[in-house]
Amino acid sequence: MSGCEVIPVVFGEERKAVQYSIDSLSTYVNIFLFLTLLNALLSRFAVVKSPLELAPGVSGLYFAVSFMVVFALWYGIWGALSAYLGCMVGAGILANMPLKLNIVWSLADLWQVLIPLAAFAYFKADIGLKTKRDFIVFLVFGVFINNLVGALWGSYTLFLDGMITWAEFFTTFAGWFLGNIVVAIILVPFLLRYITPYIRQTKSYVDNFSS
Repeated sequence: MSGCEVIPVVFGEERKAVQYSIDSLSTYVNIFLFLTLLNALLSRFAVVKSPLELAPGVSGLYFAVSFMVVFALWYGIWGALSAYLGCMVGAGILANMPLKLNIVWSLADLWQVLIPLAAFAYFKADIGLKTKRDFIVFLVFGVFINNLVGALWGSYTLFLDGMITWAEFFTTFAGWFLGNIVVAIILVPFLLRYITPYIRQTKSYVDNFSS
């Protein structure tokens, strides 16, 4: 008789676990959709209002990347994927970039957010930038390496597709890289240091990639 009494309890716990998983997935899907829309708007605004358009879809002061990095560090893979799709829409589709090029070119924004996300996870650094070590990880992987890779990728794919010449490649790369460094140093530390504590108090916060 005692064995029969255990079964409803197990089923009840399983149902709760399944319902929790469904609710959790729904929450993150909604966050992903919202961030994709927000990143698309930020990307479009950064390109349209840029003081210097380096190439089609390329802003000389692409401040959207700072928010994309922060979103990825707050929401893991959901934030990273929303950066990619947001770039595709805001800086690619709305800029009339050919779809075939856009799919590959927009990976630049994905690399720019995935590299710091992976680095903070690997080095177990605090995204709240509480120590000098945390800040060094941010500078190396969230300012320099990620933007170096992104600028190289984006500029080179434009060159390969014939959107820019070889001479324009160097000016596009330099402007992309240096412009991203400027906005990253100005915006990202402030957002991570002062807004992260509030984000961590929410159920939507993702530690590292997905948990």
